[in-house]
Amino acid sequence: MTTQEVANKLVQLCSAAKFEEAAEALYAPHIVSVEAGAPAGQSREAKGIDAVRAKGKWWVDNHEVHSSKVEGPIVAGSHFAVTFKLDATFKPQNRRFQMEEVAIYKVVDGKIVYEEFFYNM
Repeated sequence: MTTQEVANKLVQLCSAAKFEEAAEALYAPHIVSVEAGAPAGQSREAKGIDAVRAKGKWWVDNHEVHSSKVEGPIVAGSHFAVTFKLDATFKPQNRRFQMEEVAIYKVVDGKIVYEEFFYNM
């Protein structure tokens, strides 16, 4: 798949709240995922599909998403950007919040090999 095709598929799946399906279909086994921040003592970076799956599981286990909106993609060569807007509750603290983030992805050989998220909370 081209970068445009990968980007379109990611937006399509994420818009339907199929985040796990997107990762399984589009991520390379050696994906590197970087968050804007991490809890004390933890790395911002997850390396490999298993680490990304674990990060996704933590998110699902700890958050209730009330609504989400996906905008984009904007494609430039081997990279693309997507904006996510979320209204969610952090279950352990019963704290509801709104979040907007920009995600930048890199595609090599039809698979996402790198993603980085930029956000403030």
